[in-house]
Amino acid sequence: MKNSAHKEILLSQRDYPIKILQFGEGNFLRAFVGDVIHQLNQKTNYNGGIAVIQPIEKGLIHLLDKQGGAYTLFLNGIVNGKQIQEKKLIQNIVKTVSPYADYSAYLELAKIPELEFVFSNTTEAGIEFDAADQLNESPQKTFPAKLTHLLWERFTHFKGDLSTGLYILPCELINYNATSLKKIVLQYAQLWELNSEFIGWIENANTFCNTLVDRIVPGYPRDNIEFYKEQLDYDDALLVTAEPFFLWVIEGDEKLKAKLKVNEIDLDIRVVENLQSYRTQKVRILNGAHTALVPLSLLHGHEIVSDIFTSSFTKSFLEESVRNEIAPTLEMDKHSLNQFTESVFDRFKNPFIKHYLASIALNSISKFKVRVLPSLLAFQNKNGTLPPHLVFSFACLLQFYQGNWKGKILPVQDDEKIVKELNNYWGESSLEDFVKKALSNKEFWDQDLSQVSELATHLHTILKHFKTNDIESSFNLYIQNL
Repeated sequence: MKNSAHKEILLSQRDYPIKILQFGEGNFLRAFVGDVIHQLNQKTNYNGGIAVIQPIEKGLIHLLDKQGGAYTLFLNGIVNGKQIQEKKLIQNIVKTVSPYADYSAYLELAKIPELEFVFSNTTEAGIEFDAADQLNESPQKTFPAKLTHLLWERFTHFKGDLSTGLYILPCELINYNATSLKKIVLQYAQLWELNSEFIGWIENANTFCNTLVDRIVPGYPRDNIEFYKEQLDYDDALLVTAEPFFLWVIEGDEKLKAKLKVNEIDLDIRVVENLQSYRTQKVRILNGAHTALVPLSLLHGHEIVSDIFTSSFTKSFLEESVRNEIAPTLEMDKHSLNQFTESVFDRFKNPFIKHYLASIALNSISKFKVRVLPSLLAFQNKNGTLPPHLVFSFACLLQFYQGNWKGKILPVQDDEKIVKELNNYWGESSLEDFVKKALSNKEFWDQDLSQVSELATHLHTILKHFKTNDIESSFNLYIQNL
């Protein structure tokens, strides 16, 4: 960093005692967990530092070391209809360790008495079991194996003291992330023939908390880096950009809630008994709206998510899909649902994030099955009729997989088998045959959708409109004849 004033600030951060081990030094954890600990240190008496563990052989800790563990977080977006731009100098990281360069230094972290938390984000593939990982390796290949050895070291150093257990909060984007991680840790304990006292300590002293994280983190803004550099009077090779929206749902207890001081900081952290309803809300509303609008928006000529709000047609389509067809099928507090829905619209409008529709279109069939189809079927089950917007989105999805639209090549990206099968169906003798074959393929939908009342008829009608009309006109014709 350039100027001496900032160097003095950076040096002062090393007074924090290490209370957190963080597996991962990437953009997401620095913009997500980093913001939490920053606020805890700035707004409360938490006084806690982070030791960052590089989970793979090549990483960024050399840059963190060069900058004294500090970096700048830029929050850019829309909140309650107002544009927000904010920057923070984050100074929580007091130590970095690479198990690949110094494994003994990694194990020494286990002996820190003040430790309270383990956070991780090692990607969805990071929480895995590999029987080839052994206790005497330095380091082991997988994150759970490394964690097991660290916990074993802590257990033996403190002679099984139950008060030395940790809260372990994985942030990987898989359902039941902590449950999966704990299961694998216990597998390694058995594989390595560690004693029953250690297994009891894992079970009784440590708390593995399932989590749901939600914040879009584009990361280092290469496309417009000069805009950000001009706002700093120091060099920062690790500056990170993120949206202001923040949600962290954690399955935990009152003790955890007190440790995170959730009522004293300005971030939405919810410690709950069961997070599955929140996960469903995120998948159906945020992810579901993305998936439902992507094929339609691409066919309509848009390129990025925020383009949706430049057209009265796509804007209205999005809002009515979520408010009238998706949200009403969720058994949650209506006020909370409305708040989340409005925040999703603000996030979609964010002018600082270029979220390309083509990139979101990856694997749209499987995404539609998980994110949109449950809402479509739940709406029909609840109301006895099909939801028109979601059905129209379904038709747009099928049309998208034809691969071209009005002479334009479409960015279809999916498993080769899926694309090939749908192309074969498009080659059938009639549109009616195409619809029937596409809906009855259980490998696509995990069920035979040709049995869903009137769905095939509606899709056939819409696809027929597409033959001679654009997307907006086709929708208007479909709605008029319902």
